[in-house]
Amino acid sequence: MTRPEVVLVGVDGSAASLHALDWAAAYARRVGWGLHVVCSYSLPSFTAASLDGGYAALDDTAIQEGAKAVLAEAEERVAASGVAVTGTVATGDAAGVLVEMSREHALAVVGTRGKGGFTERLLGTVSSALPAHAHCPTVVVPYRGADGGTDDAERRDGDAVHEVRRIVVGVDGSPSAEVALKHAVAQAKAWDAELVAVAGVPLGGGAGILAWLPSQIDHETVLADVKAGLDVTVDRAQAANPGMTIKRHVLDGTGAELLTEFSTGADLVVVGSRGRGGFRGLLLGSTSQAVLHHSACPVLVVTRKCDEELSEDGTDSASAA
Repeated sequence: MTRPEVVLVGVDGSAASLHALDWAAAYARRVGWGLHVVCSYSLPSFTAASLDGGYAALDDTAIQEGAKAVLAEAEERVAASGVAVTGTVATGDAAGVLVEMSREHALAVVGTRGKGGFTERLLGTVSSALPAHAHCPTVVVPYRGADGGTDDAERRDGDAVHEVRRIVVGVDGSPSAEVALKHAVAQAKAWDAELVAVAGVPLGGGAGILAWLPSQIDHETVLADVKAGLDVTVDRAQAANPGMTIKRHVLDGTGAELLTEFSTGADLVVVGSRGRGGFRGLLLGSTSQAVLHHSACPVLVVTRKCDEELSEDGTDSASAA
């Protein structure tokens, strides 16, 4: 069964979620897909001593009406975009609702706003859980707002959705990275954007990952070996996509550091993750997690699990875009 070509986006009325909605609408318009907007709410409960330790639930009428108002605002916001829009008010944990609904969608989009310190490290329940457990690729759209959060003055308005003209993908030779490259190629085609493949080699610093290398080993040789491996992977992708040129860089540093740095000059960063499930899966891999926390631009996360599910469903989201 082929999945419908529809973008799923979660909203809660916040500026960050509306910014993600704008990005999702721009993408749907670009590729000719539909847009499904979801606002979910959980009914709060409190312990009632008079009920001998039981629980009393609040009337959800007001909360439901608030969720409907948020959904109506979201639908009105994108009404003039020319995109076919549908909406749902759902009950339940937002992350769980979106993960379940991602089974029937080709792309999921969610917003986040890092505020620094512990809050930023947590990223947000939905924006960390959804990419790890979604059944389709997920885009996390950072919202900076008028107070900044980045030195790039062009991005400080927070509300502007920038056309995707430059895409950066991390490639390290792993199967997850090859999946990421496949989806990055599809995004580059969809947006008619420049694509840059980046590989990192942490050579600097005596305590680095490669500190165990014998001193006689030339670091330039290591870089050359990694570049050769990157060339093999990228050349294979280019051969499968005639007419496409993929730029490539092999630099000193970890993948997370380099992708975060490149994100300041990119419009979309693509990362792969193994999607191992359980608590470790919730946190994703160290690279994808770090990039999500600190990227200056939207990040597309694609796990091997969701890529395999899309293939089993007969939907190749990479080529569909």
